[in-house]
Amino acid sequence: MRPQAEECGTAPSRREALRRIACGFGGVALAGLLAEEAAAATPGAHAPGSPGADPLVPRQPHFPARARRVIFLFMHGGVSHVDTFDPKPKLAEMNGKPLPYPKPKFEFAPTGNLLRSPWKFKKYGQSGIEVSELFLEIASCIDDICVIRSMNGGNQVSHGPALLTLHTGDGVFNRPSVGAWVLYGLGTENQDLPGFLALSPSVYHGGAQNYGSAFLPASYQGTRIGDGFTPFTDARLANTTPADAPTLQRLQLDLLRRANRRHRERTSDDGRLDARIEAFERTFRMQTAAPKVLDLSGETKETLALYGVGGGPTDEFGRQCLLARRLVEAGVRFVQVNHSYPRNYWDAHGGLRANHSGSALKVDRPIAGLLKDLKRRGQLKDTLVVWGTEFGRTPAAQGTDGRDHHPHAFSMWLAGGGVKGGTVYGKTDEFGYYVAQDKVTMPDFHATLLHLLGLDHERLTYRHAGRDFRLTDVGGKVLTQLLA
Repeated sequence: MRPQAEECGTAPSRREALRRIACGFGGVALAGLLAEEAAAATPGAHAPGSPGADPLVPRQPHFPARARRVIFLFMHGGVSHVDTFDPKPKLAEMNGKPLPYPKPKFEFAPTGNLLRSPWKFKKYGQSGIEVSELFLEIASCIDDICVIRSMNGGNQVSHGPALLTLHTGDGVFNRPSVGAWVLYGLGTENQDLPGFLALSPSVYHGGAQNYGSAFLPASYQGTRIGDGFTPFTDARLANTTPADAPTLQRLQLDLLRRANRRHRERTSDDGRLDARIEAFERTFRMQTAAPKVLDLSGETKETLALYGVGGGPTDEFGRQCLLARRLVEAGVRFVQVNHSYPRNYWDAHGGLRANHSGSALKVDRPIAGLLKDLKRRGQLKDTLVVWGTEFGRTPAAQGTDGRDHHPHAFSMWLAGGGVKGGTVYGKTDEFGYYVAQDKVTMPDFHATLLHLLGLDHERLTYRHAGRDFRLTDVGGKVLTQLLA
């Protein structure tokens, strides 16, 4: 509630302010509140998850970490691996001919004969890794990147379950997102900002579950800025505009905290209530801290140009990538940057050339700019950058110029944060249909991500519904060959 404005501009006394706030809350006993004010002590540190604890305080990892923070670049819709990071000369050679072995038993839609890539591949960097001309800018950073060509998404052939599997480890049930698990395990370094932010997440295909906390305490869920509908220049961090003077807000929050704690003492522990108490406090602090971090106007013209900010197709995603760098620089633990539906979509059932060319043009320069900027600032070494998509596309054609969903084999990549750059892990068969060597499941991928952050995926558990849950469920192995 918002108290009445002070007459003549004078500041209220603490007692008078509490009286007005209390009256506004429907006759809360003023004497009791004032007595509590006099007796209240500053809350101390508690173990994670205990009543009254700040759940986001920084915590030690299980073992020395290679990365301190994560930027997850998510490409919504399914990027074609055979057109980007997994060259297939045999596909070009047999263009228009049938696949010489059986296709998967389950496909999202019928496909026809093989379809060569419209884009040329070339070797880049000292490592000589081949990348298609769709990603010329990212290719210039290839010596800092580990390309995983052997991802396998199981049988998740639809967008919704595939997104949930990538982001939460399970395509069916409501499970905590990767960012929520990381925040639960490590807390965050800046107590004046959210520890987990999702930039322009889509409301489709899992929606808020892709950055939610599910059965983990609500404090670990992601805070979104924008959505798939809103241009990022118009996106805002909600509820950070002050409604009253800071001194008056402080009195309101003190009252709310005590009332909520008294309620909690009379009832059972409720993580939602703890999260609400902390959300009030964090939002109060964010009113000062967030505008400074979100304001890009202090960046140099050279830096803005590096990300492609300043108009044109790269402007929107460039702003997201630049903000991601500013957020991790300010101590945010996990930033999810989404190139998402409905405004941006890689789902090329038809019009493959137009779809992938247009989408790549929007993200190629900003992503390369992010990697270069982090590196020159000395931050890439302890910032893990993840580039991912929910599945690949079929090497066989859908229609005349399209590719269907393909979870059986696709590509993702990692950079920085203790990853061995300039390397390729795993391979697919000569057409890109199936994994031929070193298959990487989603539990493997998640186990490796947590390992780079110093977290043992088998020890990072949460008790719920009578069992211990973890991000990787009952599987997952760390891909030690990827580690620098």
